[in-house]
Amino acid sequence: MGDPTRPLRVLHVNSGNLYGGVETVLVTLAAGRHLCPEMEPEFAVCFEGRQADELRKTGARVHVLGPARVSRPWTVLKARRALAKVLRDGAFDAVDCHQPWVFGLFGGVVVRSGAAAVWHYHNSTAGGWVERLGRRHRPALVLAPSEHTLRSVSREFPGVPGAAFHNPLPPGVTATAPLTPAERTAVRAELGAGPGDVIVLQASRLERWKGPDVVIRALGPLRDVPGWRFWFAGGAQKAGEVEYLDELRRAARDERIEDRVHFLGARTDVPRLMRAADVYAQGNRGPESFGLSFLEASYSGLPAVTFDLGGVREVIDPASGVLVQPGDTNGFTDALRRLIADPKLRTEMGERASQKAVERFDLGRQLNRLRDLLAGMRSDGSSRPMIAGQTGAGRRA
Repeated sequence: MGDPTRPLRVLHVNSGNLYGGVETVLVTLAAGRHLCPEMEPEFAVCFEGRQADELRKTGARVHVLGPARVSRPWTVLKARRALAKVLRDGAFDAVDCHQPWVFGLFGGVVVRSGAAAVWHYHNSTAGGWVERLGRRHRPALVLAPSEHTLRSVSREFPGVPGAAFHNPLPPGVTATAPLTPAERTAVRAELGAGPGDVIVLQASRLERWKGPDVVIRALGPLRDVPGWRFWFAGGAQKAGEVEYLDELRRAARDERIEDRVHFLGARTDVPRLMRAADVYAQGNRGPESFGLSFLEASYSGLPAVTFDLGGVREVIDPASGVLVQPGDTNGFTDALRRLIADPKLRTEMGERASQKAVERFDLGRQLNRLRDLLAGMRSDGSSRPMIAGQTGAGRRA
Protein backbone atom coordinates (compact mmCIF):
# COMPACT_ATOMS: atom_id res chain seq x y z
CA MET A 1 0.00 0.00 0.00
CA GLY A 2 2.77 2.42 -0.92
CA ASP A 3 5.33 3.95 1.44
CA PRO A 4 4.73 2.40 4.88
CA THR A 5 6.31 5.42 6.58
CA ARG A 6 3.72 7.94 5.35
CA PRO A 7 0.20 8.29 6.78
CA LEU A 8 -2.48 6.06 5.31
CA ARG A 9 -4.75 8.15 3.09
CA VAL A 10 -8.40 7.17 3.36
CA LEU A 11 -11.44 8.56 1.57
CA HIS A 12 -14.80 7.97 3.27
CA VAL A 13 -17.76 8.11 0.86
CA ASN A 14 -21.40 8.56 1.89
CA SER A 15 -24.57 9.87 0.27
CA GLY A 16 -24.97 12.81 2.68
CA ASN A 17 -28.65 13.51 2.06
CA LEU A 18 -29.86 12.38 5.50
CA TYR A 19 -28.47 12.65 9.01
CA GLY A 20 -28.51 9.76 11.46
CA GLY A 21 -26.19 7.20 13.03
CA VAL A 22 -23.98 6.65 9.96
CA GLU A 23 -23.44 10.36 9.56
CA THR A 24 -22.65 10.73 13.25
CA VAL A 25 -19.97 8.04 12.91
CA LEU A 26 -18.37 9.88 9.97
CA VAL A 27 -18.31 13.19 11.84
CA THR A 28 -16.75 11.32 14.77
CA LEU A 29 -13.98 9.92 12.55
CA ALA A 30 -13.33 13.42 11.20
CA ALA A 31 -13.31 15.14 14.58
CA GLY A 32 -10.98 12.57 16.14
CA ARG A 33 -8.46 12.30 13.30
CA HIS A 34 -5.75 14.00 15.38
CA LEU A 35 -5.82 10.94 17.66
CA CYS A 36 -4.40 8.79 14.84
CA PRO A 37 -1.84 10.85 12.90
CA GLU A 38 -0.85 7.71 10.97
CA MET A 39 -4.12 8.00 9.03
CA GLU A 40 -5.29 10.95 6.90
CA PRO A 41 -9.04 10.85 6.23
CA GLU A 42 -10.98 12.88 3.70
CA PHE A 43 -14.69 12.70 2.95
CA ALA A 44 -16.87 12.64 -0.14
CA VAL A 45 -20.65 13.12 -0.20
CA CYS A 46 -23.15 13.40 -3.00
CA PHE A 47 -25.35 16.02 -1.42
CA GLU A 48 -24.81 19.30 0.36
CA GLY A 49 -26.57 19.45 3.70
CA ARG A 50 -26.06 18.82 7.38
CA GLN A 51 -23.60 15.95 6.81
CA ALA A 52 -21.25 18.12 4.73
CA ASP A 53 -21.67 21.07 7.11
CA GLU A 54 -20.85 19.04 10.22
CA LEU A 55 -17.79 17.52 8.53
CA ARG A 56 -16.51 20.95 7.53
CA LYS A 57 -16.90 22.18 11.11
CA THR A 58 -14.25 19.64 12.13
CA GLY A 59 -11.80 21.09 9.59
CA ALA A 60 -11.81 17.94 7.47
CA ARG A 61 -11.64 18.17 3.69
CA VAL A 62 -14.99 17.45 2.06
CA HIS A 63 -15.54 16.65 -1.62
CA VAL A 64 -19.07 17.12 -2.98
CA LEU A 65 -19.68 14.77 -5.90
CA GLY A 66 -23.06 16.14 -6.87
CA PRO A 67 -26.61 14.87 -6.20
CA ALA A 68 -26.77 11.31 -7.54
CA ARG A 69 -30.26 9.95 -8.07
CA VAL A 70 -30.80 6.51 -9.58
CA SER A 71 -34.02 7.75 -11.17
CA ARG A 72 -31.86 10.20 -13.13
CA PRO A 73 -28.98 8.09 -14.48
CA TRP A 74 -27.06 11.06 -15.86
CA THR A 75 -26.65 12.38 -12.28
CA VAL A 76 -25.06 9.08 -11.26
CA LEU A 77 -22.65 9.21 -14.19
CA LYS A 78 -21.69 12.77 -13.31
CA ALA A 79 -21.06 11.83 -9.66
CA ARG A 80 -18.99 8.83 -10.73
CA ARG A 81 -16.80 11.07 -12.90
CA ALA A 82 -16.41 13.46 -9.97
CA LEU A 83 -15.34 10.63 -7.68
CA ALA A 84 -12.88 9.30 -10.27
CA LYS A 85 -11.23 12.73 -10.38
CA VAL A 86 -11.05 12.93 -6.58
CA LEU A 87 -9.36 9.52 -6.53
CA ARG A 88 -6.90 10.43 -9.29
CA ASP A 89 -5.91 13.65 -7.54
CA GLY A 90 -5.88 12.34 -3.99
CA ALA A 91 -3.64 9.25 -4.15
CA PHE A 92 -5.79 7.42 -1.61
CA ASP A 93 -4.73 4.05 -0.23
CA ALA A 94 -8.24 2.97 0.77
CA VAL A 95 -11.78 4.09 0.02
CA ASP A 96 -14.36 3.30 2.69
CA CYS A 97 -17.80 3.12 1.03
CA HIS A 98 -20.43 3.57 3.73
CA GLN A 99 -23.65 1.67 3.03
CA PRO A 100 -24.63 -0.56 0.08
CA TRP A 101 -26.03 2.38 -1.91
CA VAL A 102 -22.56 3.92 -2.08
CA PHE A 103 -20.77 0.72 -3.08
CA GLY A 104 -23.51 -0.14 -5.56
CA LEU A 105 -23.16 3.18 -7.35
CA PHE A 106 -19.44 3.79 -6.91
CA GLY A 107 -17.76 0.44 -6.19
CA GLY A 108 -16.62 0.02 -9.78
CA VAL A 109 -15.01 3.45 -9.81
CA VAL A 110 -13.14 2.67 -6.60
CA VAL A 111 -11.93 -0.77 -7.70
CA ARG A 112 -10.69 0.58 -11.03
CA SER A 113 -8.77 3.35 -9.23
CA GLY A 114 -6.42 0.82 -7.64
CA ALA A 115 -7.23 1.89 -4.07
CA ALA A 116 -8.38 -0.77 -1.62
CA ALA A 117 -12.19 -0.80 -1.81
CA VAL A 118 -14.00 -1.22 1.52
CA TRP A 119 -17.70 -2.09 1.68
CA HIS A 120 -18.76 -0.71 5.06
CA TYR A 121 -22.14 -1.96 6.22
CA HIS A 122 -23.96 -0.14 8.99
CA ASN A 123 -27.01 -2.40 8.84
CA SER A 124 -27.60 -6.07 8.10
CA THR A 125 -27.78 -7.06 4.45
CA ALA A 126 -31.19 -6.48 2.90
CA GLY A 127 -30.47 -8.23 -0.39
CA GLY A 128 -31.91 -5.44 -2.52
CA TRP A 129 -31.01 -4.49 -6.08
CA VAL A 130 -28.39 -1.97 -4.99
CA GLU A 131 -26.49 -4.71 -3.12
CA ARG A 132 -26.68 -6.98 -6.15
CA LEU A 133 -25.29 -4.10 -8.21
CA GLY A 134 -22.41 -3.66 -5.79
CA ARG A 135 -21.52 -7.35 -5.80
CA ARG A 136 -20.36 -7.06 -9.38
CA HIS A 137 -17.17 -5.72 -7.84
CA ARG A 138 -15.01 -7.44 -5.24
CA PRO A 139 -14.13 -5.34 -2.18
CA ALA A 140 -10.82 -5.77 -0.44
CA LEU A 141 -12.51 -5.72 2.95
CA VAL A 142 -16.01 -5.83 4.41
CA LEU A 143 -16.61 -3.91 7.65
CA ALA A 144 -19.61 -4.16 9.95
CA PRO A 145 -20.36 -2.34 13.22
CA SER A 146 -20.92 -5.49 15.29
CA GLU A 147 -20.30 -9.21 15.33
CA HIS A 148 -24.04 -9.67 14.80
CA THR A 149 -24.02 -7.67 11.58
CA LEU A 150 -20.76 -9.21 10.40
CA ARG A 151 -22.32 -12.68 10.59
CA SER A 152 -25.19 -11.42 8.45
CA VAL A 153 -23.06 -9.87 5.71
CA SER A 154 -19.91 -12.00 5.57
CA ARG A 155 -21.64 -14.98 3.95
CA GLU A 156 -22.39 -12.75 0.96
CA PHE A 157 -18.67 -12.32 0.30
CA PRO A 158 -16.91 -15.70 0.31
CA GLY A 159 -13.17 -15.31 0.45
CA VAL A 160 -13.30 -11.60 1.30
CA PRO A 161 -11.83 -10.60 4.69
CA GLY A 162 -14.32 -9.15 7.13
CA ALA A 163 -14.08 -7.40 10.47
CA ALA A 164 -16.42 -6.02 13.12
CA PHE A 165 -15.44 -2.42 13.69
CA HIS A 166 -17.41 -1.04 16.62
CA ASN A 167 -18.49 2.56 16.23
CA PRO A 168 -16.48 4.83 18.53
CA LEU A 169 -17.75 7.30 21.09
CA PRO A 170 -18.51 10.61 19.34
CA PRO A 171 -16.50 13.59 20.63
CA GLY A 172 -19.73 15.58 20.86
CA VAL A 173 -20.76 13.10 23.55
CA THR A 174 -17.44 12.83 25.40
CA ALA A 175 -17.01 16.62 25.35
CA THR A 176 -20.34 17.07 27.12
CA ALA A 177 -19.47 17.16 30.80
CA PRO A 178 -21.91 16.05 33.46
CA LEU A 179 -24.33 18.84 34.27
CA THR A 180 -24.19 20.62 37.58
CA PRO A 181 -27.38 20.29 39.62
CA ALA A 182 -28.35 23.83 38.60
CA GLU A 183 -27.66 23.15 34.91
CA ARG A 184 -29.60 19.92 35.01
CA THR A 185 -32.56 21.63 36.62
CA ALA A 186 -32.44 24.37 33.98
CA VAL A 187 -32.35 21.95 31.03
CA ARG A 188 -35.25 19.98 32.42
CA ALA A 189 -37.23 23.14 33.18
CA GLU A 190 -36.79 24.28 29.55
CA LEU A 191 -38.68 21.16 28.53
CA GLY A 192 -41.35 21.27 31.21
CA ALA A 193 -39.84 18.80 33.68
CA GLY A 194 -39.41 19.34 37.36
CA PRO A 195 -36.24 18.46 39.31
CA GLY A 196 -37.88 15.35 40.78
CA ASP A 197 -39.31 13.95 37.55
CA VAL A 198 -37.84 10.76 36.10
CA ILE A 199 -37.10 11.41 32.42
CA VAL A 200 -37.28 8.50 29.99
CA LEU A 201 -35.53 9.50 26.75
CA GLN A 202 -35.38 8.13 23.23
CA ALA A 203 -33.16 9.88 20.67
CA SER A 204 -33.34 8.38 17.20
CA ARG A 205 -34.50 8.78 13.65
CA LEU A 206 -38.28 9.08 13.42
CA GLU A 207 -38.72 5.59 11.98
CA ARG A 208 -41.28 2.96 12.86
CA TRP A 209 -38.74 0.17 13.33
CA LYS A 210 -36.99 2.27 16.00
CA GLY A 211 -40.18 1.81 18.05
CA PRO A 212 -41.00 5.09 19.80
CA ASP A 213 -44.64 4.00 19.62
CA VAL A 214 -43.65 0.81 21.46
CA VAL A 215 -42.18 2.91 24.28
CA ILE A 216 -45.33 5.05 24.43
CA ARG A 217 -47.53 1.94 24.57
CA ALA A 218 -45.27 0.45 27.26
CA LEU A 219 -45.56 3.63 29.33
CA GLY A 220 -49.35 3.65 29.04
CA PRO A 221 -49.91 1.19 31.92
CA LEU A 222 -47.75 3.51 34.08
CA ARG A 223 -50.15 6.45 33.68
CA ASP A 224 -51.03 6.24 37.39
CA VAL A 225 -47.37 6.16 38.45
CA PRO A 226 -46.47 9.75 39.35
CA GLY A 227 -43.37 11.70 38.43
CA TRP A 228 -42.19 10.49 35.02
CA ARG A 229 -42.03 12.02 31.53
CA PHE A 230 -41.04 10.72 28.10
CA TRP A 231 -38.90 12.83 25.78
CA PHE A 232 -38.57 11.82 22.14
CA ALA A 233 -35.74 13.62 20.30
CA GLY A 234 -35.96 13.14 16.55
CA GLY A 235 -37.45 15.07 13.65
CA ALA A 236 -39.19 14.06 10.44
CA GLN A 237 -36.88 13.97 7.41
CA LYS A 238 -39.23 12.19 5.00
CA ALA A 239 -42.93 12.51 4.18
CA GLY A 240 -43.74 9.14 5.76
CA GLU A 241 -42.10 10.25 8.98
CA VAL A 242 -44.46 13.21 9.27
CA GLU A 243 -47.37 10.76 9.16
CA TYR A 244 -45.67 8.55 11.74
CA LEU A 245 -45.24 11.53 14.08
CA ASP A 246 -49.00 12.11 13.92
CA GLU A 247 -49.47 8.43 14.75
CA LEU A 248 -47.23 8.79 17.81
CA ARG A 249 -49.28 11.72 19.04
CA ARG A 250 -52.45 9.67 18.65
CA ALA A 251 -50.84 6.80 20.56
CA ALA A 252 -50.05 9.13 23.46
CA ARG A 253 -53.66 10.34 23.50
CA ASP A 254 -54.98 6.78 23.31
CA GLU A 255 -52.87 5.83 26.31
CA ARG A 256 -54.01 8.99 28.16
CA ILE A 257 -50.43 10.13 28.72
CA GLU A 258 -50.26 12.96 26.18
CA ASP A 259 -49.41 15.44 28.96
CA ARG A 260 -46.28 13.40 29.79
CA VAL A 261 -45.03 12.69 26.26
CA HIS A 262 -42.93 15.45 24.72
CA PHE A 263 -41.85 15.48 21.07
CA LEU A 264 -38.71 17.59 20.96
CA GLY A 265 -38.06 17.48 17.21
CA ALA A 266 -34.62 17.29 15.65
CA ARG A 267 -31.98 18.28 18.19
CA THR A 268 -28.31 19.13 17.97
CA ASP A 269 -27.89 18.92 21.76
CA VAL A 270 -28.73 15.25 22.33
CA PRO A 271 -25.67 14.68 24.60
CA ARG A 272 -26.96 17.49 26.82
CA LEU A 273 -30.42 15.92 26.88
CA MET A 274 -28.90 12.60 27.87
CA ARG A 275 -27.09 14.24 30.77
CA ALA A 276 -30.45 15.65 31.90
CA ALA A 277 -32.39 12.36 31.53
CA ASP A 278 -32.60 9.32 33.81
CA VAL A 279 -33.40 6.30 31.60
CA TYR A 280 -32.88 5.55 27.92
CA ALA A 281 -35.56 3.45 26.19
CA GLN A 282 -35.96 2.31 22.59
CA GLY A 283 -38.50 -0.27 21.47
CA ASN A 284 -36.90 -1.56 18.28
CA ARG A 285 -38.99 -3.84 16.08
CA GLY A 286 -35.90 -5.18 14.33
CA PRO A 287 -32.24 -5.71 15.17
CA GLU A 288 -29.84 -2.81 15.51
CA SER A 289 -26.66 -3.34 13.57
CA PHE A 290 -24.85 -1.75 16.51
CA GLY A 291 -26.91 0.87 18.32
CA LEU A 292 -24.93 4.12 18.48
CA SER A 293 -27.64 5.84 20.49
CA PHE A 294 -27.29 3.15 23.16
CA LEU A 295 -23.55 3.78 23.31
CA GLU A 296 -24.09 7.52 23.68
CA ALA A 297 -26.67 6.95 26.40
CA SER A 298 -24.38 4.52 28.20
CA TYR A 299 -21.49 6.97 28.23
CA SER A 300 -23.87 9.58 29.64
CA GLY A 301 -24.67 7.27 32.54
CA LEU A 302 -28.15 6.18 31.50
CA PRO A 303 -29.38 2.63 32.05
CA ALA A 304 -31.11 1.41 28.89
CA VAL A 305 -34.26 -0.60 28.24
CA THR A 306 -34.64 -2.27 24.86
CA PHE A 307 -35.42 -5.57 23.21
CA ASP A 308 -32.63 -8.14 22.96
CA LEU A 309 -32.10 -7.82 19.22
CA GLY A 310 -29.02 -7.57 17.04
CA GLY A 311 -25.81 -5.85 18.01
CA VAL A 312 -27.18 -3.97 21.00
CA ARG A 313 -26.03 -6.72 23.38
CA GLU A 314 -22.46 -5.77 22.40
CA VAL A 315 -23.15 -2.41 24.07
CA ILE A 316 -25.68 -3.26 26.82
CA ASP A 317 -25.34 -6.07 29.35
CA PRO A 318 -27.50 -7.04 32.35
CA ALA A 319 -25.38 -4.85 34.63
CA SER A 320 -25.91 -1.71 32.54
CA GLY A 321 -29.48 -2.05 31.33
CA VAL A 322 -32.42 -4.35 30.70
CA LEU A 323 -32.61 -6.48 27.56
CA VAL A 324 -36.21 -7.57 27.17
CA GLN A 325 -37.30 -10.66 25.26
CA PRO A 326 -38.33 -9.45 21.77
CA GLY A 327 -42.04 -8.75 21.57
CA ASP A 328 -42.60 -8.85 25.34
CA THR A 329 -44.28 -5.47 25.81
CA ASN A 330 -45.33 -6.38 29.37
CA GLY A 331 -41.68 -7.06 30.16
CA PHE A 332 -40.78 -3.70 28.66
CA THR A 333 -43.35 -2.00 30.90
CA ASP A 334 -42.06 -3.89 33.95
CA ALA A 335 -38.47 -2.84 33.22
CA LEU A 336 -39.48 0.81 32.92
CA ARG A 337 -41.58 0.56 36.09
CA ARG A 338 -38.63 -0.86 38.03
CA LEU A 339 -36.17 1.81 36.88
CA ILE A 340 -38.59 4.68 37.36
CA ALA A 341 -39.23 3.55 40.93
CA ASP A 342 -35.65 2.78 41.98
CA PRO A 343 -33.09 5.64 41.86
CA LYS A 344 -30.40 3.46 43.40
CA LEU A 345 -30.75 0.87 40.62
CA ARG A 346 -30.63 3.62 37.99
CA THR A 347 -27.41 4.96 39.48
CA GLU A 348 -25.71 1.57 39.71
CA MET A 349 -26.64 0.56 36.16
CA GLY A 350 -25.71 3.99 34.82
CA GLU A 351 -22.26 3.89 36.39
CA ARG A 352 -21.59 0.45 34.89
CA ALA A 353 -22.86 1.59 31.51
CA SER A 354 -20.53 4.60 31.47
CA GLN A 355 -17.53 2.54 32.56
CA LYS A 356 -18.08 -0.05 29.82
CA ALA A 357 -18.52 2.62 27.16
CA VAL A 358 -15.18 4.20 28.01
CA GLU A 359 -13.33 0.89 28.25
CA ARG A 360 -14.53 -0.57 24.94
CA PHE A 361 -15.38 2.29 22.59
CA ASP A 362 -12.77 5.00 23.15
CA LEU A 363 -12.33 7.06 19.96
CA GLY A 364 -8.52 6.99 19.81
CA ARG A 365 -8.45 3.25 20.36
CA GLN A 366 -10.99 2.62 17.62
CA LEU A 367 -9.31 4.95 15.12
CA ASN A 368 -6.02 3.12 15.51
CA ARG A 369 -7.78 -0.21 15.00
CA LEU A 370 -9.41 1.13 11.86
CA ARG A 371 -6.02 2.22 10.60
CA ASP A 372 -4.61 -1.26 11.25
CA LEU A 373 -7.51 -2.90 9.42
CA LEU A 374 -7.22 -0.67 6.38
CA ALA A 375 -3.43 -0.85 6.25
CA GLY A 376 -3.70 -4.63 6.12
CA MET A 377 -5.59 -4.59 2.83
CA ARG A 378 -4.27 -4.85 -0.71
CA SER A 379 -6.35 -3.60 -3.59
CA ASP A 380 -6.52 -7.04 -5.23
CA GLY A 381 -8.79 -8.16 -2.40
CA SER A 382 -6.19 -10.22 -0.52
CA SER A 383 -5.07 -9.40 2.97
CA ARG A 384 -2.45 -9.96 5.57
CA PRO A 385 -3.57 -11.33 8.95
CA MET A 386 -4.47 -8.31 11.07
CA ILE A 387 -4.93 -9.92 14.45
CA ALA A 388 -2.78 -12.74 15.66
CA GLY A 389 -4.46 -16.10 15.33
CA GLN A 390 -7.32 -14.86 13.15
CA THR A 391 -7.65 -14.98 9.38
CA GLY A 392 -10.45 -14.56 6.90
CA ALA A 393 -13.92 -13.18 7.60
CA GLY A 394 -14.98 -12.53 11.14
CA ARG A 395 -12.06 -10.61 12.57
CA ARG A 396 -12.99 -8.60 15.59
CA ALA A 397 -12.17 -4.94 16.03
